[in-house]
Amino acid sequence: MSALAPEACTTMAEVRAGVDALDRELAALLGRRFAYMDAAARIKTDRAAVRDEARKAEVIANAEAAAVAQGVPAGVAAALWESLVEASIAYELAAWDRRAGR
Repeated sequence: MSALAPEACTTMAEVRAGVDALDRELAALLGRRFAYMDAAARIKTDRAAVRDEARKAEVIANAEAAAVAQGVPAGVAAALWESLVEASIAYELAAWDRRAGR
């Protein structure tokens, strides 16, 4: 079943198909985002540079503003990106350690 636009859905099967299709797209985007974390781990010469609280705050604020512009509640967007950024930092630290032979 191909995904319909949300406003065109009339059954839960259509809603679920749309959500499942969107989740596949989100997973692909997350994979691409984490590839950038691999690149960051390769480029940064100091492990301490991985955690950058100012950049973290900037990323969350930018994502929250973009999400709010798309109709996502601000608190929801901020919580999602807080979790995403922390997971990204943990991933990048592990990638940095692997690259450094730790």
